[in-house]
Amino acid sequence: MEGVGRVVNKDDLAILDEFEFKIQPVGIKYLTKKPADIRLIDESITLCAMLKKAQEGDCFYAGPENHTCEAGPYVMGQTDIKEQFINGEWGAGLGVFCDPRAAGRLYHYIPRIAPDVNRYVTLAPLGKLSFDPDVLIIFANTSQTEIMLRAMSYKTGQMWASRYSSAVGCAWMFVYPYLSGEINYGISGLGFGMRRRNLFPENYQWLSIPFITLPTFLQTLKEMPWVPPPYKPDGFEYVDKLKVRLGLD
Repeated sequence: MEGVGRVVNKDDLAILDEFEFKIQPVGIKYLTKKPADIRLIDESITLCAMLKKAQEGDCFYAGPENHTCEAGPYVMGQTDIKEQFINGEWGAGLGVFCDPRAAGRLYHYIPRIAPDVNRYVTLAPLGKLSFDPDVLIIFANTSQTEIMLRAMSYKTGQMWASRYSSAVGCAWMFVYPYLSGEINYGISGLGFGMRRRNLFPENYQWLSIPFITLPTFLQTLKEMPWVPPPYKPDGFEYVDKLKVRLGLD
């Protein structure tokens, strides 16, 4: 995966500074070899806690041995997972699901990178990003999110769609966008593991943007009006005039 050429650079990403996010966006990179210019994480934590650590300004890479939750390295294809997870005993025991039958279904649909494709994951906040990210994860308020989602569909007309599950939420933030090539989004405070660890403030929207759509997304943000005429103080008057001009009134 190191062979993927640079698609975006700091100049491309500079448009994101205009949002003045309270929580730093984080770039994710999947690697088959250890990076030479980024340090190894100095502790063992969960993948979602690694995201929090990077949001706070740290830049690092991690291998399978640095994870304390089996879900992270499993969905990234770095390790297998024990039978008690697959058969649903773990999820039912935690109380996420009513019984193993329900809990086991989770592993039939959560996205997972093919085994042994990558061995390491690198995370860096936007201000320290030295690589072209495979996925960019952004935490934003509703007004900021509305602009970014509108940018997603501004030139394509595509539908907004959110995918998530009650557990293994990291799969939908880190892996689903990477595999599908689609922007995914959700609300902080949902997802069993992240909620019980109290990692992120509630009521933020998160967006996960994959490398395949990131260049177009950033360019659209530069070209698209962030505040369209109907949102402005004279918006109702603008809409009325538009109706007249189009013969709708």
